[in-house]
Amino acid sequence: MAQTFDVCIRGAGIVGRTLALLLARERLRVALVAPAQPRSQHKDVRAYALNASSRAVLQSLRCWPDDEDATPVLGMQVFGDLDGQVQFDAASQDVEALAWIVDVPALEQRLSEAVRYQPQVEIVKEPVEAALTAVCEGRASSTRTEFGVDFSVTPYFQHAIATRLRCEISHGGIARQWFTPEGILAFLPMGGTEGHEVAVVWSLEKSLVPEWLDSDEESFTTRLQAISQNALGQLELTAERATWPLQQAVADRWCGPLTQNSTQSWVLAGDAAHNVHPLAGQGLNLGLGDVQALARILQERDYWRSPADLKLLRQYERERKASLAPMGLAMDGLQQLFARPEVPVQMLRNWGMKGFERSGPIKSWMARQAMGLL
Repeated sequence: MAQTFDVCIRGAGIVGRTLALLLARERLRVALVAPAQPRSQHKDVRAYALNASSRAVLQSLRCWPDDEDATPVLGMQVFGDLDGQVQFDAASQDVEALAWIVDVPALEQRLSEAVRYQPQVEIVKEPVEAALTAVCEGRASSTRTEFGVDFSVTPYFQHAIATRLRCEISHGGIARQWFTPEGILAFLPMGGTEGHEVAVVWSLEKSLVPEWLDSDEESFTTRLQAISQNALGQLELTAERATWPLQQAVADRWCGPLTQNSTQSWVLAGDAAHNVHPLAGQGLNLGLGDVQALARILQERDYWRSPADLKLLRQYERERKASLAPMGLAMDGLQQLFARPEVPVQMLRNWGMKGFERSGPIKSWMARQAMGLL
């Protein structure tokens, strides 16, 4: 007898696998499309800043990485290009950590193992028929295009360079970020709160990327040491450099029927639905927020409603678009503000940073919003 599925998930990354596990927990039969991938010869240097909400859902699925692969952020320091500065710390917010910097390969391995032992999930190589098709393929989703969805992209004319560094001085569990007219440099602590390793995300004007992507190690680390104001001492490159273009984007529709008069539907989640600038590290948190909301809405549905019910899917779309809007506006505004090299603009933004640092309740609200506590 042919296997029947409630949901077919296209895309087996972190968002897709998390959704599969959440739906399987609700006794839905899930097909997860995961074509065989060639083994890469390069180390994956990505790291994500996950907030308390993302951590809670991954812990509930028993997929949270070990301590050495999930470093708590005890504080954050943000530096402007003049003398503006903003600081956050976990103690003042009465929380364990502002976020956790998670090694991507470690998290992917945990999710992969959990999926393999979940009987409600079947790994398939090609899409199969199901009541609902969930598209979690990422920003370059071919299925989104197949379904005729318009993906409105605003390019930033910036690329991110990511790598890993070993630092002379321990990072102390502090995430650091420097805004400069040249770009935005972030050092994300890894290897425990007393560790000496940081994940690097350096957002640069597109024209500058080839120079720094191909530069010798000494020139590269010397430049990062200068931008970081020698905060962590001598820097040693420990991984290859990777790069990708930055953009803000959102799909015009997040759900719909597979065909006219069809009882089957599709829905978008994660980067297939939206992209934001990585300067606040919220991209994966937004994607995991999507799948939590979708799983909750499907779990709470009336027993007679199909997972493909468009009323439910539109409820999900409205809820998540409302959550995305302020974050997207804030990230776009900050990126545009710090991309301006004019001296009056530099003075204005650094004045704004100083004011925000003294803002008290506003600063606290923003911190808790980013932590997923509101």
